[in-house]
Amino acid sequence: MSHAADSTRRAARPDIADVLAEDIFSGHYGPGDFVPKELDLCERFGVSRSTVRSALQTLVTAGLLTRISGQGTRVRALTEWHLLDPRVSGWMARFAQPNPRIQREIFAFRVAVEPFVARLAAEHATAADLLAIESAYEGMIHALEHDDLHWQGISHDDYDVAFHEAIFAASHNLVWAQISHVLKPAIALLVERSNHSADELHDSMERHRRMMEAIRLRQPEQAAAAALKVLERTGRDLGLEAMLPALPTLDVSTSDVSKTSSDKEAS
Repeated sequence: MSHAADSTRRAARPDIADVLAEDIFSGHYGPGDFVPKELDLCERFGVSRSTVRSALQTLVTAGLLTRISGQGTRVRALTEWHLLDPRVSGWMARFAQPNPRIQREIFAFRVAVEPFVARLAAEHATAADLLAIESAYEGMIHALEHDDLHWQGISHDDYDVAFHEAIFAASHNLVWAQISHVLKPAIALLVERSNHSADELHDSMERHRRMMEAIRLRQPEQAAAAALKVLERTGRDLGLEAMLPALPTLDVSTSDVSKTSSDKEAS
């Protein structure tokens, strides 16, 4: 075999850590399950034992797996997974669609945090921050004008994620800004799942516009309430709207808004 052909064959091999991560995040292997033994993985992927061990160690370091002497390698409980590790959050965005618990946890986190972050953005956003938010919003609007929901080579979903990321940055809190970068794949997961039809997207855009305007007009309470309205739409599209009234939020004022909204719908 030539050197070029050998290089092509090696390049075509799948990333074993990625394949196992997909099996775990999709639920093929659940918490407490053992993944295949090292020798079985060697045969499956046609690689050496050291290569398999390196891949397994990647998942151990990420909190997904634990090695048990004399037994094998077992999937750890979801609470042990390092979901804020950039590679893990990337796996989650790529592979976790079939996992309803992960979707619920991400949604609950966003409900807890984003109204509070929107309040901070309304208080601290600079002209550059507002431009970033507005540019992402305009990208979403222009993408809606095209059948493939893309504008200037960027998808509507990516503009949507950029919109929320820009609001986190506009809080001018180092921790929140960094969390937005780490959570970007997780937010993208819910955005992709919740954006379906054109009618739903237009309704969502109006909610995003109100949130943007409240931030631009330096209206913290209105910004927090508008952020919750955006998430109400997300929850409805994901089939998680029943969760919303019971979910806590860092922004106290939005709790009243959520209860009022629920009371109106029930009456």
